[in-house]
Amino acid sequence: MSGLSLDPEQLDRYSRHIIMDEVGPEGQQRLLDSRILCLGAGGLGSPVIQYLAAAGVGTIGIADDDVVERSNLQRQVVHGESDIGRPKVDSAADFVAEQNPDVAVERHETRVTSENVEDLVAEYDVVVDGSDNFSTRYLVNDACTLAGVPFSHGAILKFEGQVTTFEAREESPCYRCIFPEAPPAGSVPSCAEAGVLGVLPGTVGCIQATEAVKLAMGYGETLDGRLVLYDAADMTFDTAEIRKNPNCPVCGENPDIGSVHDVEYTDTCAIGD
Repeated sequence: MSGLSLDPEQLDRYSRHIIMDEVGPEGQQRLLDSRILCLGAGGLGSPVIQYLAAAGVGTIGIADDDVVERSNLQRQVVHGESDIGRPKVDSAADFVAEQNPDVAVERHETRVTSENVEDLVAEYDVVVDGSDNFSTRYLVNDACTLAGVPFSHGAILKFEGQVTTFEAREESPCYRCIFPEAPPAGSVPSCAEAGVLGVLPGTVGCIQATEAVKLAMGYGETLDGRLVLYDAADMTFDTAEIRKNPNCPVCGENPDIGSVHDVEYTDTCAIGD
């Protein structure tokens, strides 16, 4: 690749990337050529979309079936007052268009299900999971792991967040290596039930965006095999090691899950009868 493929406006826009030895014109071109899917345009998806667009990720897919509500605006920073009632994919796409004309947005105004997740994931190089429920997290994990597509996972509640990356390599763990099945329904409150500090998803989402950018450029070490636990109240970051579980039902030595159609993604997200 050559920096000659970048036009004068791009050389100016991405100059702080280009002067970095670790990125340079080649790394920036890789970003412009990359395709990243953001699942969710809410609290986590907002900073992810914002920073991927600013970085010059050439194609950003946004999958979300929700509309903007006033209660979203405390943390979902790509939406504004005038967007209330609009589909989040449209609001987010308008934000990106204003921020960076280099970026194409592919809108998927749909709920991610076992019927469409495989086709969605297959279109992208990297997936960022900004979903807010366990069924979608397990669905994304299984689909990406089986397809060999790396993805970043993030979760938030009140003052606490967690984030990791699963590179979907043979030696990589997956989400089910930590949590084989979802917790019992009702045992973990949602953000709508327990609340969330407005700035919290900004921190977690920025880490997810960083991971996605590194994967797209092919530079640096990701959080594959490590889980970062962030407590905004105490301002602490702890890291826990994640080991591949040989008995994991999706990436273990003798997996029970060979397709997303083998699982009922409700309640425990366990293998169907």
